[in-house]
Amino acid sequence: MEIQQIRAFLAVAEELHFGRAAEKLHMAQPPVSRSIQQLERELGTRLFDRSTRSVKLTGAGEAFIGPATEIIDATRRASIAVHAADKGEVGRVRVAYAGASTHTLVGRLAREVRRDHPGIQIELFSQNFAQPAMDRVLSGDVDIALGRWDYIAAGIETRLLVAEDLVVAVPASHRLADAGEVRMADFQGDTFVSLPPHAGAVLNDRLRRLTHAAGFELEIVQIVPDSWTALSLVAAEVGCTLTLSSVAEAVTDPHVRFVKLLDETIPVELRMAWRRDHTSPALRAVLELAERILPRAE
Repeated sequence: MEIQQIRAFLAVAEELHFGRAAEKLHMAQPPVSRSIQQLERELGTRLFDRSTRSVKLTGAGEAFIGPATEIIDATRRASIAVHAADKGEVGRVRVAYAGASTHTLVGRLAREVRRDHPGIQIELFSQNFAQPAMDRVLSGDVDIALGRWDYIAAGIETRLLVAEDLVVAVPASHRLADAGEVRMADFQGDTFVSLPPHAGAVLNDRLRRLTHAAGFELEIVQIVPDSWTALSLVAAEVGCTLTLSSVAEAVTDPHVRFVKLLDETIPVELRMAWRRDHTSPALRAVLELAERILPRAE
């Protein structure tokens, strides 16, 4: 049973006329007649009662209309799915993200993917820290990671989204709360709240390097799981914390102030990362969309 035979059957069943069915199919009439005859032989029954003046469906023909229509619809859907997959319009893209300011960007990307490529399923994985997100890209566990890394592994392609400045969050009662701009040396004797030390921990690493360069030993009074917890402890006057300009812009707590560091520092870069050797059309489509809708640092 061939698709062309089924199309011929449905055309004749609709027109109940071989000539008009042939015109509808943009074919000559003899091939249409042969297709019907071959189909009837394969099914072992007549589908039409033919006479010199009329064509009528048999009971078997009536019964075959539904299944024949389903076969054509399934063929059409299969063709659409294959072509869409080839163009990256169907599939799955897994995105891991870490850091306070990534949530908004990931949300924007997911919304636009659903709008522009409804056949692509976006799976989101929130990570506490950026390095595990990068590790998942390296292992192939996810397709894209958003995070901040000072070192990029070989084989990883990245795109810089935002370059952020380092700031120090201090309690509103702190002696430097109204200073505006300070140097790390001004914090000698202060206690700090810090994110956990681990491989690739950008803020923790920067804090230790800055205090070392300033000539004093860092005193960490409490280690916390994320920036929001750190800021809650700053508001409670437990200590100060090193954070990012994007975090400062998002916080309106009157008990916390942010002061800019005058120390010479390299901006902290928020990047999108993916494997250079990827072959996924769906991932390619998402990366192209991200190029259009997500910011690009100058």
